[in-house]
Amino acid sequence: MSVIPDPSDEFPYEIRSFPVRRLSGGSAGRRSGGPDFEPAGAHGGADAATKKWVQAVLLGFHTGVVDDATIDKFLASEERDGRILWGAYATAAPEGAWDPEYPVATYATHRKTLNVGGGKLLPAHLITAVTVRGTHRRRGLLRRMISADLARAKTDGMAIAALTASEATIYGRFGFGPAAHHRSIELDTGPKFALHGADSGMTGVVEIADPVVLLDLEPALFDRLHAGSFGSVGRQDAYRYLASGAWTYEQPDLDKAVRAAVHYGSDGKPDGYVSYKFTGWETPATVEVRDLLACTDEAYLALWRYLGSIDLVQRVSWKRAPLQDPLEWALADKRGYRVNSVEDSLWLRILDTPAALEGRHYWQDGSITLRVEDPLGFAGGVFRLDVRGGRGTTTALDDGGQADLALGAAELASLYLAGVPAGTLVAAGTVQEGSAGGAARFDALFAAPMLPHSRTDF
Repeated sequence: MSVIPDPSDEFPYEIRSFPVRRLSGGSAGRRSGGPDFEPAGAHGGADAATKKWVQAVLLGFHTGVVDDATIDKFLASEERDGRILWGAYATAAPEGAWDPEYPVATYATHRKTLNVGGGKLLPAHLITAVTVRGTHRRRGLLRRMISADLARAKTDGMAIAALTASEATIYGRFGFGPAAHHRSIELDTGPKFALHGADSGMTGVVEIADPVVLLDLEPALFDRLHAGSFGSVGRQDAYRYLASGAWTYEQPDLDKAVRAAVHYGSDGKPDGYVSYKFTGWETPATVEVRDLLACTDEAYLALWRYLGSIDLVQRVSWKRAPLQDPLEWALADKRGYRVNSVEDSLWLRILDTPAALEGRHYWQDGSITLRVEDPLGFAGGVFRLDVRGGRGTTTALDDGGQADLALGAAELASLYLAGVPAGTLVAAGTVQEGSAGGAARFDALFAAPMLPHSRTDF
């Protein structure tokens, strides 16, 4: 455990960080394979401080109190991700209140990779489980934790941090910007549902499977998909439990309503799956997709053809569809595809501007000079980026140098994966052109053949 000292007597809190405790028989960092931790009670389990940290997180996300065996289940999975837990602890509490060993603010991190194009997977520092108890807000608790954590991540050589935001107004002041988006969709099914081309040219098949097979299949298929998907973020171990219905943080026990179908390619091997559940008979009867992975276009459309064929169902919903969704254009009746909302799915934070720019793949050659402002002091400066053959080289310039664009760290994060054009942010007033045509040159250099899409929530 590490403690961040504070010299001020006016700050009646202690900031602590500690790893998820090592479980007997665990396998840190490994996501493949079935459960390999000992049953609850087979070891000492989590200590009291860790249990109270978990209960504080559950309070923040409006999830009910859980028992020690459930906490063990959560932590066994999080230990595989190498998760680090942070907490802000009050030095005292009144009689009858939660005691001071329950943190009044929580925060957690683990590290995965971000697909930045061209087969490159850039190490990324992922942030999750951020809560501040309503009774202790506006005390600077999140700022102290996030500032200390980001400084530590940069010292460790991390070029970029990432999170998914429950509230969109919190993280901009810490230099995070929305970098990728997804759609929440509804699809009309039933007698009128049809895809162009019917089954012509399809060489694979879809079969029903026991959801338990996804415990092993999800990690293997996701790793394959992640390697080739621009904007994809590595998944935490808990995803295989969500996909299989084994448990989620909101529902800690087996969900027997979850079903699964697997697509097998022409070689007879799995190359896609969908897990889903029927949500009830109220009109229209709806199937909700929990997770859908497809390593080929054929597998993707075949799984949707299966979903559209389920009897007694009039609608299929999915909350994480890509912005560029081939399903919309494969439908014989495109009006049967409805977009309920478009939401940010990934926020990025540049920690080391040269390392981030040089770590990314580029599809065009060119040069651009950027003036980056960073109030937290991690990524600021003036940098010239020169790209040849898909590889970038950066040069730090004198602060008085001319820049094509002037922007904040948050705006650079939003532009990093070309999820929004620089010209749009210039029009919005959040990015300034230092030279005529600077935004157009930036957009040409950072352009990608596809929009970024992250299938990971964390």
